[in-house]
Amino acid sequence: MRKMILPIKLLPTYNLSPQHARFFSVFFPFITHLFHTLYTTINNDTSRGKRMFYKYIIISLLLSSLLLTKELGLENENIRIKTIDTKGKVVYTVIKQDIPEVCKKVPINNTMLWTGNYANVKVPEVCKSTYVHTVGNILPVQLHEDITTYGELEVLDFMKQMQSDDSMMLIDACKEEWYEYRTIPGAINMPFHHFKERESYEFEFEDHLRELGVYGNEEDDTLDFRKAKTITIFCNGPWCSLSVSMIQALLDIGYPPEKINWYRGGMQRWLEASMTSTRK
Repeated sequence: MRKMILPIKLLPTYNLSPQHARFFSVFFPFITHLFHTLYTTINNDTSRGKRMFYKYIIISLLLSSLLLTKELGLENENIRIKTIDTKGKVVYTVIKQDIPEVCKKVPINNTMLWTGNYANVKVPEVCKSTYVHTVGNILPVQLHEDITTYGELEVLDFMKQMQSDDSMMLIDACKEEWYEYRTIPGAINMPFHHFKERESYEFEFEDHLRELGVYGNEEDDTLDFRKAKTITIFCNGPWCSLSVSMIQALLDIGYPPEKINWYRGGMQRWLEASMTSTRK
């Protein structure tokens, strides 16, 4: 089984909060001068004990500076996604993690997280959601050795790249009424049954293939996948098999597995992460 390694660029980076930025704007010249003075003193002082003392001071200052930073991952980057509305107008949606301030103050402990139905009554309503968890099937983490399973950060990175790369496409495999109700901004709807039951949906199937960059060879009636797009497919949640059905149908017709990514968590995990959706 192929190991998946989270790309370095997806790991959290660090950024200063506004308060800390103001702090450094005022005290940075002083800190710079202090570092310079200490460094000069270390080089000029012949006493080994004093040199070690000054080094400890510098290390302490550096560690204190790091403590003034906060994590900033892709989910906080406010990624701008281009979409087309029903009137053909270009609309830009900002994808972000939207956590109410009151929720950030909830203590993270066993009592608050696992009491009763997995959320203490003291947790504000806006900070918790309920999901139906008795539907669907338990699905594996990996569908195929050449198909990459995505989490939320990988989807965000894919969406970010997609804005400047037409060879990438985010696909919602749910039926149209589900897609219209709620989806991830920027996703294209390709209902799974148009692929699974392609003989009954011949027109829709061929239209989807063209969108995917797949064309038929008139001479031998085969499909040409040389310009096939790199796609990420999802549906309603980690229990939802619609995306799996679509992926299997794509593999059946010869779609290159290395050009398929699967967002296993789907809409449920997306919403659990407080990410932007098309429904307010």
